Formats: sequence, C-alpha cells, structure tokens
Amino acid sequence: MTATDRRTIRCAIYTRKSSDEGLDQTFNSLDAQREACESYIASQRHEGWKLIPARYDDGGLSGGNLDRPALQALLSDIAAGRIDLVVVYKIDRLTRSLADFAKLVERFDAASCSFVSVTQSFNTSTSMGRLTLNVLLSFAQFEREVTAERIRDKIAASKKKGYWMGGLLPLGYDQHPDPKMRTLVINELEAERVREIFRLYRDLGCLRLAEQQVAARGYTSKRRTFSNGRTTGGRSLNRGQINFILRNPVYTGRIRHKLEIHDGLHEAIIDPELWDAVQGRLDRNSPKKARRPSKSGALLTGRIFDETDDFLTPTHAQKGGRRYHYYSSARLLAGEPNCADAWRLPARQVEDAVVRATTEHLRSKAAQMVARPSRSDMDRIDMRLTDIGRSDVCSVIERVDVSPGQMTIRLDAKELAEFLGADFQITAPKHLTIEAPFQLRRRGVESKLVFGSDVACPDQTLVRAIADAHVWLEEIRSGTPVTVIAERVGRPPAKLARRMRLAFLSPPIVEAILDGRQPAALTFSRLMRMDIPSEWDAQWQILGFEDAA
Repeated sequence: MTATDRRTIRCAIYTRKSSDEGLDQTFNSLDAQREACESYIASQRHEGWKLIPARYDDGGLSGGNLDRPALQALLSDIAAGRIDLVVVYKIDRLTRSLADFAKLVERFDAASCSFVSVTQSFNTSTSMGRLTLNVLLSFAQFEREVTAERIRDKIAASKKKGYWMGGLLPLGYDQHPDPKMRTLVINELEAERVREIFRLYRDLGCLRLAEQQVAARGYTSKRRTFSNGRTTGGRSLNRGQINFILRNPVYTGRIRHKLEIHDGLHEAIIDPELWDAVQGRLDRNSPKKARRPSKSGALLTGRIFDETDDFLTPTHAQKGGRRYHYYSSARLLAGEPNCADAWRLPARQVEDAVVRATTEHLRSKAAQMVARPSRSDMDRIDMRLTDIGRSDVCSVIERVDVSPGQMTIRLDAKELAEFLGADFQITAPKHLTIEAPFQLRRRGVESKLVFGSDVACPDQTLVRAIADAHVWLEEIRSGTPVTVIAERVGRPPAKLARRMRLAFLSPPIVEAILDGRQPAALTFSRLMRMDIPSEWDAQWQILGFEDAA
C-alpha cells in the first residue's frame, strides 16, 4: 500500500484534571497528558494518524458527569464528522461513570469514531476486550464514589470540631490569613454592620422596615472575588438576605452542618442576649402556616429545604403556551457558582408524593400518636382523616428536607393536634417524622420522581406508539395500503413504516413497557433512532432490559 492509498485518521486529544490545583503552572498535568498522547500519535504516523490542531482540555472538572465544556465541544466535532479517533491518557480521563461511558460509546459509534487509551491496551472488538474495559471503568467509578464519601466524612468530622470548611464567606468574616488555619476572622467594618442589622430588627420587629433602614444606610452584600476573576456581591441587601443573616448561627461562634450545629473555632459577632431576642421575635412574627395554598399555588412554600438547609423556592418555566412549576434551590436562582448539587424538582410530583406519604402515615399511625384516645376520639379522628384535603395535609407539615435519594417529612405536633379536632397530646415524637426514599429519573427532557416502592411509571408516549403500531399492522394485514393509513394519520409512509417496527417487539418487552419497568433511558425518540433486531433475545439485550433486570 502506498502513502497515497492510506486513509488519514484525524486524531483529537482529550485531557482532564479533577482539581484546579497546579493548573497555573507552566507545565501542568494537562500538558503532561497531552505530551504523552502526542508522542503516541506520532508513533502511529505510518498508520495514517494525524493530530488536528483543536485542543480539548477540561481543567478542574470532575469525571463523574458529562457536563464539561471541552468534552461537549469534542462531541460536537465528532458528530460533525471532523474527528475519526479520540486519544486519551487513561480511560478515566474521559469518564469515571460506567453509565456515561455507555452513552459516549453510543455517540462515538453513531459517528464512526473510535478512541484509544495511551496507557491501557485493549481491543474493544472482542468480548474479552470489552470486559476488560468495563472492569477498568467500574473501578474508576468505584474510586470516584469512595473518594467522594471520604471527602463528605472529612467535612462532617471537621465541622464537628469547629473548623470552617470553605464555601461562601458570610458577611462580617474573612478567611484566616494563614491557609493552614481553617477558621474565620472578624472583619470589623462588616461585623459592625451585622450587629446593626440585628439591632434594627430587634427594635423594628419587621423585615420590610429593617430592609428599608439597611438600604438607607448603604449596607451591601459581601463582595467576593473567585479564582477565575469573577466577582459577586456588593449589592443592596434584600429581605431574604437579611432573614438569612438573622438566622445564621455562624454569628454566635457556631458552625452549621446540615441539620446539626456545632461550636466553632471563630469568635462570635453577636452576643447570646441579642441573638435570643432576635430569634424569638422572628419566631413570633413568622406567619402561621396557612391551610390553603399560597397565591402562587405552591403548597410547600416556606416548608421545603435541601440538604444544605437552602430554601426550595417555587418557580415556573413557560414553553409552548404551557407553564411548568418547580421547586428550585435558592442558590440556583441567585446564580451562585458551584451549584451542581442544587435542586430543581417538578412541583406537582413533589406535592403529590408528600401529601400521599403524609396521609398514609397519619391513617396508619394516628392511634399510636395520641395519648389514651377513647372510641369516640378515634371515630372523630377517622372522620377527619377520611375527608382530609391537600392543603389540610400541608398545614400539619413543619418542614420537608430533600437530600439525594431521601425525603424527610417532619410534622408539627401542635398543628396536628389542632387539626384532629381536640386538645390531644402527641405522645410518640418518633411518629412525627416520615422517611420517603425517592429517585429522580429522566425520560428525554422530562424529569420524573419515583418514590418508595412506586417504581411503575409507564411512558404514555411509548405505550401509545406501540398501540398505534399494532393497530396499523392489523389494518395492513386486512388489506389496507400503507399509503392510505399514512394519509389518514398525517405521516409520510417511510416514517409510518419505521414506527410500525414497534409492533414486532417481543411480548415480555411490551409487558414491561406497559408496567413501566423499562429502562429509564428507553424513550420513544431513542427507539426510533435504533435498529431493532428481529430476534427477541437480541431485542431484550440491545434495548437495555438485561441491565435493568
């Protein structure tokens, strides 16, 4: 074979580093990875390998997801047909998630693109090579998850000892000048403003009036400059920010970690008497929980929080004349950096799940929660719980805490006793907490919450498509031409024929789809893009049921 006959293989190098430590050096980890990949490509020049000039470097980004600018640019160029081969130093530079790797391979295969690891030799054209690759990725994912657990445990243990473990600095404090001292030092100018804010609310007793006085004095939020040069803050304090300051225990020399508060190593700005006075006034002035929805229609307004104790605020989005409602973390709405762990949950699904879990809990535990109920008491309680409505349920909820895989509902004993219709004494505090495991599943662009054992969630679009395919197939068998059916349903014959392939799915697959037990990634649009084999066993494997079993 001559040089002119040899096909040129356009190679792209992808590099990644999880942390941004050392990236400002003249020769950093990304450069080292790229140099090794360039040498490898040069050694394969006789095979037609040629490095393209574009660079794809992700510095300071985790391999746990695909939301990386350089990786997305790489995938776009692959889809556009500009790249034939991706070269990486190690497979875990590309991804540390087995599920994400499957997605990448699917996109690579669709564009006839391959990939090579410089330091790991395997051949994915054989079953043993694919097994080796999956084992490597499984260990990479395991390593990432174990590392994350260690970091979380270290943060929890450090906060218990009073250390400041990073995050946005609160108004009134600065980071200790010695980086080895993980604590805060008082910023006297800001600290005096914080004390004045506390005194204003103590004297005025109204957040709105306190906001006006703070604005008149020209007090602003803390100005912060990040490592990339981006600055935030320096704006007038709004009512929500003032309320957050007044409720933040850091000003009393303590550290908050999720729902726990520990003694900190830093000095307090607010003395205990002023803190207690302000907290008492805030509690007294907090509006009593209404038994009807707020004006926005959100039942859980002011009651739902994420694992960082951040409010989930009712929001909505408009698309195609339809309004979609969500509960979103406040820091996400404020545009704060590093919000990858922020929440944006479908409002109706969250409310339905909370109402259902609370109602079932009350009906099953009411007799155990009330001290020595008489028969007439129980009859009255049963009647109240029989007619209980959505807003009634929310009126007895003190707060809902959302964390990965878990939703915790805490009931208000006083409100519950009042709702039940008598001055009952709640004798079992353990029954005031409800644990509701859940998962957030995606079907295309749609998010769906699956709670507890409620795992059956049929995809109605997919179900209707399968039903239509069977109807059309029966019409064709009875002699109706495809063109007639296509004209009636308003689809081109070619698209109609492609949709009719769903009529040849195996009975177990159809049964699983009707029960909602199909893999979460198996959507109608994905099925239409796939080549569905005629063999039923092959269908089961290719459509992902083997992995979901």
